[in-house]
Amino acid sequence: MTDQHGELDAALERVIEAARHHLAAVRAAQGRIDDDDVWQAYVALNNASFAYDEQLMDAFGEVTPWDVESIDPDEADQRFGGGEGVESTDPHPQVISVRQRRDYRVPSVSALIRVAEAARREGVPGDDEVPPVEGVGEAVLELLQSGDGSLGALDVPELEPLDGVVMVSEVGTPVDLESFADDDPVGPFQPGADDRLVGRLDEHPFLELDDEHDHVH
Repeated sequence: MTDQHGELDAALERVIEAARHHLAAVRAAQGRIDDDDVWQAYVALNNASFAYDEQLMDAFGEVTPWDVESIDPDEADQRFGGGEGVESTDPHPQVISVRQRRDYRVPSVSALIRVAEAARREGVPGDDEVPPVEGVGEAVLELLQSGDGSLGALDVPELEPLDGVVMVSEVGTPVDLESFADDDPVGPFQPGADDRLVGRLDEHPFLELDDEHDHVH
């Protein structure tokens, strides 16, 4: 029984050490998705916990609160395309550029400005004075900023969508926004000499059913 006690103590120490390594890897990753070090540390912690649970059951018929199954380390390597002779990290040399344009018709400028001012007001605390929205362009920017920043924030009745286009290209280097003036409408979107267009997706708004019927003769 003494040997069992010693083995249990050693197994528990391996769990504690694996938990420390996992925490250190998580901190170092700083929120990166699918970080290889975090995954490897997770596998080690999982397997150490599983081994301790098994030994505790064998020695005393007791279990831990951890409901885990053993993970094959070789299969864990394959999750990241690792293994012997294969780099465990991916430098991601490829850069993809997505350029999107969507046009809108503004049926009522005053209605659009009212919606934008309401969105701006929601972002101002208390009774602070809210500066008015001046013009259509500022109204659209306000809707984007108060939303999630995507074009989905412009899906409001006060904007009537027209045609749009999405272009996906392989580029040599990512865009350097600091090299373009804030009022440069072309530079950030201008394809580079070595850019390769992968494909273009044309977007057309759905017609209302009544409008379709109106155009059928």
